[in-house]
Amino acid sequence: MSYSRWQGKSQDPEQLHPDDPYLSSKAVTKEDVITLKDDWLTDNVIAFWEEYLEREYLANYHFSNIVLLRPSMSFMLIQTPNPETLREALPNFAKTTHIFLPINDCRNPSVAEGGSHWSLVLVSIADGVAFHYDSLNPANRDEAVTTTKKLGTLLGRDFQFLDLPDSPQQENSSDCGVFVCVQMKHLLLKKLMRADKEQKVSMSMGGKHIDASHGRKAMLEVIDGFRKVGESRRSSVLRITVTSHEVLTGANALKEILEPAKVRFQKPTPSRLTIDLPGSDCPSPIPVSIV
Repeated sequence: MSYSRWQGKSQDPEQLHPDDPYLSSKAVTKEDVITLKDDWLTDNVIAFWEEYLEREYLANYHFSNIVLLRPSMSFMLIQTPNPETLREALPNFAKTTHIFLPINDCRNPSVAEGGSHWSLVLVSIADGVAFHYDSLNPANRDEAVTTTKKLGTLLGRDFQFLDLPDSPQQENSSDCGVFVCVQMKHLLLKKLMRADKEQKVSMSMGGKHIDASHGRKAMLEVIDGFRKVGESRRSSVLRITVTSHEVLTGANALKEILEPAKVRFQKPTPSRLTIDLPGSDCPSPIPVSIV
């Protein structure tokens, strides 16, 4: 018996509809990717970046209690009059030490992808401080203060709010989301995850230069990497070949065994039997040939 994998034709991303998923397992569409190239970042892109940081970095630090709150959750927090009503929808913060919150200046909850500016709040629950990083300082200060107060109400804490005027500043009107993502990664990897429990770490981004073009390119490369892996899994086919002089007898035996599992058979010939076998890595059916 021999096993082999071969790659079918991959789907051309240029043929995707703007709302089609760009990745197999992540909610990033072609339209999201287009905005990442040279426009204002969508919620989906920032949420994807947070999931990427969680899976690729935070997952390796089993004792870390850091939460990367999704943009939709941060927006709900600022829009909801009583944050207590969100307790069931939000993560359990009982053991959390730090929370990252992307802040959007949208005032109308009925407008999808509303707002015109992103900034970042990092709350250190252990220290009782909320740090605000705004690349168009002080554009999002009011939204950041409100979000911090709402979170404090939810957690039963009063947080000191620190607006950091030395945060890196963008040079145009569209790079704010990229600044949020780059700063989030830097603060997470270069500050929090390098610090000892007893060590005091400066959370200032003063003097840190952010190359937005490089940031966009790096994020696109990560997304494209996931896309290629997803395409590989979707187009991969497992072919099993068995040499036998009694194919028809073998076909009947296989049919009796596999039919309960909803495996579909094509009509066998004296030299070949083909069945459709569902698999976990790619959509069913998977052709399996026995010759």
